[in-house]
Amino acid sequence: MIKLFEYNWQVRDEWLNWCETIPEEALFKKRVGGVHSIHYTLFHIIEVEYSWIRAIQEKQDVPIDYKDYPSIASLQSLSRECRDEIVSFFADNSNFNSNKQVRPAWEETSFSIQDILHHVIVHEVHHIGQLSIWAREVGVEPISASFIDRDMKKVSDYLE
Repeated sequence: MIKLFEYNWQVRDEWLNWCETIPEEALFKKRVGGVHSIHYTLFHIIEVEYSWIRAIQEKQDVPIDYKDYPSIASLQSLSRECRDEIVSFFADNSNFNSNKQVRPAWEETSFSIQDILHHVIVHEVHHIGQLSIWAREVGVEPISASFIDRDMKKVSDYLE
């Protein structure tokens, strides 16, 4: 499962770099079929991953205000900061009980850690698909979603 987080992080970094190549108005244009815009979708992906992983750790949710991240550079920074905490969690907890039930503060139900991790992975993949469609609407080739032939960093590589 960790391999899929590594995949998501690499693809996210590629999308954030891709965003630097398109006009700013295309990043903030309200779009159909997703959460507002390309920019907001990338923020949403980062924020959701971070919140759910904090929930697994039974840490208090830290609300992240979208208004504090008005640029792609600020989203890149947010992604790195959140990922650093998530990487440390995975590095320190490689043998956690995936069947343990966790109840996030924003939910009325408990979920297994395994189900939460699956949800977080699929959530990002879902939104990456939306970004791919929007990229074509902008007239720019989307980032490849292929898992095959990627030279991915491992969680341990992020700790260096």
